[in-house]
Amino acid sequence: MKVLASGFLLLNTASAAATKRYNAYHGAAVPTVQVKNGTYTGYYAAAYNTDNFLGMPYAQPPIGDLRFRIPQSLNSTWSGSKNATEYSPECIGYGRDTWSQGNYVSEDCLTLNVIKPAGSCESLPVLVWIHGGGLVMGGSGDRRYNQSFIVQQSVEAGMPIIAVSINYRLSSWGFLYGREIQESGNTMNGFRDQRLALRWVQENVAAFGGDPDRVTIQGESSGGTSVGAQLLAYNGRDDGLFHGAIAQSGAPISPGVDFDVDNWEPIIANISRATGCNGTGSVLDCLRKVPTDQLNSFINSTVTRGARYGPVVDGDWFTQTASQALSNGDFLKVPYIIGVNEAEGVGFGPRQINTTQEILDYIVDSGYDNATAHDLAILYPDIPAIGVPSTLHGRPNSTIGLQFKRSSTIAQDMSMNAARRLTSHWWARHGARSYT
Repeated sequence: MKVLASGFLLLNTASAAATKRYNAYHGAAVPTVQVKNGTYTGYYAAAYNTDNFLGMPYAQPPIGDLRFRIPQSLNSTWSGSKNATEYSPECIGYGRDTWSQGNYVSEDCLTLNVIKPAGSCESLPVLVWIHGGGLVMGGSGDRRYNQSFIVQQSVEAGMPIIAVSINYRLSSWGFLYGREIQESGNTMNGFRDQRLALRWVQENVAAFGGDPDRVTIQGESSGGTSVGAQLLAYNGRDDGLFHGAIAQSGAPISPGVDFDVDNWEPIIANISRATGCNGTGSVLDCLRKVPTDQLNSFINSTVTRGARYGPVVDGDWFTQTASQALSNGDFLKVPYIIGVNEAEGVGFGPRQINTTQEILDYIVDSGYDNATAHDLAILYPDIPAIGVPSTLHGRPNSTIGLQFKRSSTIAQDMSMNAARRLTSHWWARHGARSYT
């Protein structure tokens, strides 16, 4: 993995270079924008007729003494113009979504991108994309998330938008927890990164032609979970940062058991021992001095085995569990689209389930009692003509499991659809609009 202490790298050098040559040859106007801290120069993407501004920092680099701290707003300005023509590295992450993009990762990663219709525009609605990846991988530079196409389509539909995508700290870099972290207030930093990016949008998007009073946040998978975290933050306090929400395969609530500070302490102890930070007073102060590559090798190893990254009731960002917050109506009641991508259970369900008894064992192992397991086995019968994926016709083979479609459907509903339905239920009970 290429871990960079700082600096920006181009993720798609060939396409950006080709765009620059096109602009030079055709005399295309070079887009510029004046934000609060200074001026940026972007580039015109002829294929989509968009102006692209990439890799713009929205926070101070979370490196050195700012590692494992809540994100800090930018505190400097510049004269002249800075280039915003290349994606920054993604935040350090672990998994396919990171590997597939070239492994350009860095601690200095708190940046965002703005894609807008070419030329001048004014008061356009803004869509902010929060990427998924289990809160442990991915980034806004992922080529699958290039927003030029959706902006182009919005223009062709006569409803132009401005699109923003953001990076936020991942894995232990953004969601490390423990007593010292809880007592210091440096909790939920990945979610706080997202919120600071939304503040940057409020302060600067008008310069691009966006309307800060019409911002919608959108995310998929853990990006959808992140959308939920923003809706529940501070008991649903309305800071005016966004006005609508969209979640795909991710909800404010999870079927899993909530992790707490006691679950985290053994993991912190493992990291402390591995890095030599045990017995040094402040573990956090010690960890801030560990070189990036060295700390990365420990975090991406067995010392963090068992860690569950995501919401923890920290007494600040989250003062209650998600189920309590939804039941009490302590969430931001903006219009909310929440759905589940087709056949999600294929990615989250078990393999090689061949018998009903194995179905029952899987459900019990997921935390349900025997009576519930038998009820679910009745509600989800072994009928090969139904289930997910719908594109797989008939009985699957034993390589993936004779009851693969059945087990995938149960997994999908337990992991995704139950949370979607419960969230929509509480939205309706508290008089908020949702579409599901």
